[in-house]
Amino acid sequence: MSQIEALVKEMDQEAATTRKMLSRIPDDKYDWKPHEKSMTIRRLASHIAELPSWVSITLNTDELDFASSPYVPFQVNNTAELMAYFEKEYAEGRAQLEKATEADLLQEWKLRSGDVIHKTTTKGEMIRSSYSQVVHHRAQMGVYLRLLDIPIPGSYGPSADEMNF
Repeated sequence: MSQIEALVKEMDQEAATTRKMLSRIPDDKYDWKPHEKSMTIRRLASHIAELPSWVSITLNTDELDFASSPYVPFQVNNTAELMAYFEKEYAEGRAQLEKATEADLLQEWKLRSGDVIHKTTTKGEMIRSSYSQVVHHRAQMGVYLRLLDIPIPGSYGPSADEMNF
């Protein structure tokens, strides 16, 4: 299996798990957050939904500079909008990945804020890193849902809610 095929397969697997998690968010909880320093569900959910776009960003640029491209989060108001946004970002990211070559994955890519370099890596490694970000933030969402007493879907096997523990 090529690296592209492996990345597409992993993207598909993580997308299936992400769909299950995002679809559980109640429309009336988008402004809730567990702590003053935490993101709202709206902010966290929209970030999770946008992360597949990092595949396209990585493949189509040599860097992302937050100083010249300030981050503006996509605003979702309900789960239907959230799911539509996720599906759009996932489809676009996946399509870009399918068009990529193994050589594309070896090119250097940087994440920076002006003169401050946060990360220099290959495009392939950055794509993998974006998948890790999805997993990380999805786990945060699981904590949010647990605190709201919403059953958690399984990620890599059944959850305690699905097993009735």
